[in-house]
Amino acid sequence: MKHLLGLEGMSATALTRLLDVAETYKGVGVGDQPKRDDLKGKVVVNLFYEPSTRTRMSFGLAARRLGADVLDFSPSGSSTAKGESFIDTAKNIEAMGIDIVVVRHSSPGAPHMLAKYLHPHVRVINAGDGAHEHPTQALLDIFTIRQRLQRIDGLTVGLIGDIMHSRVARSNIHGLTTLGAKVIVCGPTTLVPSEVERWGVEVAHRLDDVLPRCDVLNLLRVQFERQRSGLFPSIREYRLLFGVDSDRMRKTKPNVLILAPGPINRGVEISPEVADGPRSAILDQVTNGLAVRMAVLSELSTST
Repeated sequence: MKHLLGLEGMSATALTRLLDVAETYKGVGVGDQPKRDDLKGKVVVNLFYEPSTRTRMSFGLAARRLGADVLDFSPSGSSTAKGESFIDTAKNIEAMGIDIVVVRHSSPGAPHMLAKYLHPHVRVINAGDGAHEHPTQALLDIFTIRQRLQRIDGLTVGLIGDIMHSRVARSNIHGLTTLGAKVIVCGPTTLVPSEVERWGVEVAHRLDDVLPRCDVLNLLRVQFERQRSGLFPSIREYRLLFGVDSDRMRKTKPNVLILAPGPINRGVEISPEVADGPRSAILDQVTNGLAVRMAVLSELSTST
């Protein structure tokens, strides 16, 4: 694996290897577990053109815990404000001597463009490109499911909410179906793209019909910043139809696992008592993101 641009087309063998490698990195650099030097002498650049808390900090910590030097870039305060293009910025940073670029951008395909224009020795990791893919988020979601439920094959996973604008949904669908899970996407008709059935998933628009069937519920954030108005009548109505609260939890399987890629909108897609409850693995996802991103960085740094 030379780059990680998305999970679409990745084999079950490759996905399973990343998950297995991530297991070996759990806890590295925490408490009594020492940091490692897998990336000693390597330079990792976080090239983020969109806001991020978990992904950016997670990649930075993961790289440092493996001994890499880390450069953090953001457009504000950079020559981007003077009109420098995305590719020119990346190539100038490349000229300083780097090994891995972690890129987040609002334009779908931006990481693929970098992989085309940067020197072949530079590895590119997609940290989210528009509404296209977010492969490491999906990997950490799948890792968390496997950790909690001991398998992926044969499980039913519900992706609930704003499917249309969710790069997390797309990457999860590719990864989960490849590993043998059944995926149900459920949301308002205006937030579920018409082509989604071609991705090998079941489509539903009534959450209460889906709840008893799912082993996992992944509650996707309503991405107000990406969508035009009028896609649903009001936040209150969205919450009534698709929000998961303690009443809805009574309709689920007793051991249903609750996931939610942050940030979460408390009181919209998920209530506080569910987000903080015993079936929630939301903070486990954040912890597992470090192990997954260490695995990705390590695998790319050793690939030829």
